[in-house]
Amino acid sequence: MKKSELRKKTDYSLYLVTDRLCLSGKDLFHSVEDAIKGGVTVVQLREKTASSREFYQIGLKLKEITRRHNIPLIINDRVDIALALDAEGVHVGQDDLDAQLVRKLLGQDKILGVSAKTLSQATKAIESEADYIGVGAIFPTSTKADASELSLLDISDICSKINIPVLGIGGINEGNISKLSNLGLDGICVVSAILGQADCLNATKNLRQSVDNLLKI
Repeated sequence: MKKSELRKKTDYSLYLVTDRLCLSGKDLFHSVEDAIKGGVTVVQLREKTASSREFYQIGLKLKEITRRHNIPLIINDRVDIALALDAEGVHVGQDDLDAQLVRKLLGQDKILGVSAKTLSQATKAIESEADYIGVGAIFPTSTKADASELSLLDISDICSKINIPVLGIGGINEGNISKLSNLGLDGICVVSAILGQADCLNATKNLRQSVDNLLKI
């Protein structure tokens, strides 16, 4: 199937995943907008405890911001919420709906991201017409307690054998991002490295520079 322009042209280099527990009293929407101004290229709305109604209402407000800045909004797990919002895509893990079914529900115009820990999972995601793979956890992370770590060698192996963008996720921050050089990653996913900082705008600007150095942009 022919990919849409959105699916072909999205920049995944600095991908923000939301987590309201990281905010320490800061406003989610102001923080995300600051992150976009600082250089975030994709925003994923992740809400594991919100009701469907609350998830949708948060998504509506967030979509106003992402659309204003021409940034894709990806919804974690919930295909129904993504379709209701007309979000740009969905990200699913290995325990969520099967990626092949998600692609069928989304159609050919939306972005589909899949979490993978092994080369076989990544290969299956490609067969399901995923647009990118999130691999990790690379480092220990407090925002996903059940995430087991992958070795840098495993990540490098996946990157070398996969022909769609591969994003590193899990515990990545300004202090350890340099350890990811030469792995072949196409971007990084972060949570607390931006939302957990007192100044989200400056934190993102600093991280943006590090990502550009990592990816040789």
